[in-house]
Amino acid sequence: MQDIRIAAAMLQTPVGRVEDNWAAITLWTRRARQAGARLICFPEMTLTGYSTRRQPPDWGVPCDGAMAQALEQLARQESMTLLVGAAEPAPNDRIFAAHWVARPGEPLGVYRKTHIAPPEIGVLAPGEGAPVFGDDTVRFGIQLCYDAHFPELSAHMACQGADILFFPHASPRGTPQEKLQSWLRHLTARAFDNGVFVVACNQAGENGEGLSFPATAVVIGPSGDVLAQDTSGKEGLLVVDLEAARLDHVRRHRMRYFLPNRRPDLYRSLLNDQIGAGTEQAEK
Repeated sequence: MQDIRIAAAMLQTPVGRVEDNWAAITLWTRRARQAGARLICFPEMTLTGYSTRRQPPDWGVPCDGAMAQALEQLARQESMTLLVGAAEPAPNDRIFAAHWVARPGEPLGVYRKTHIAPPEIGVLAPGEGAPVFGDDTVRFGIQLCYDAHFPELSAHMACQGADILFFPHASPRGTPQEKLQSWLRHLTARAFDNGVFVVACNQAGENGEGLSFPATAVVIGPSGDVLAQDTSGKEGLLVVDLEAARLDHVRRHRMRYFLPNRRPDLYRSLLNDQIGAGTEQAEK
């Protein structure tokens, strides 16, 4: 990894107002570029707004359509990497909570939320992949909101070479400080156990369909320490320099870098035993 300045955005993005939300994405991307950031991460479903009430024909945006092409163009114009959330049409009248990755001169990358929270079941379809994006300068993974509670996903991305894990949220209720305290219960562990930077950001304000989001952002270092936070509750950017030296300090320490000592052979055996026990139980 090389040093990189990133921006985590906190935005109000009402449901279904794609044009207005796109204008906000463009504005804050340019502000991040002016602040010297090379990458900006927007919250979950920024482009379309977040909802569990609407059906796909009303608001899904395809990853091969005009908005995706506009995002790729914006990345080229600003010479930045853009991480933008959107609702995508999915089979069986559902949607994917997707996060698009636009990098100058590269095809559009897509992560689709893999773990569906109980209130989202029946509306969101789970994604089936856990890609890692980037190049020799920096590699990163993306997880969306509820995904953060499943440590296996973070470990998998770290084993695939991720230096940073981004956690865009559309997490309602509570104050910004309460949201931060909730995040710190598990996001610090995702950083510390895997020796990676963690960046999280949330939507802001009312979404027009009964949900209110406390604008919050945090950056956690690979030692599990909080490097920066914003609990102002307002739209804005948290701009932070992620230094390769912090990563190297952890990964060269024989007692503080845990991934090399994992035992995937053991986990595989335990998982096979678990699957076998479940099959036997189902057959009884």
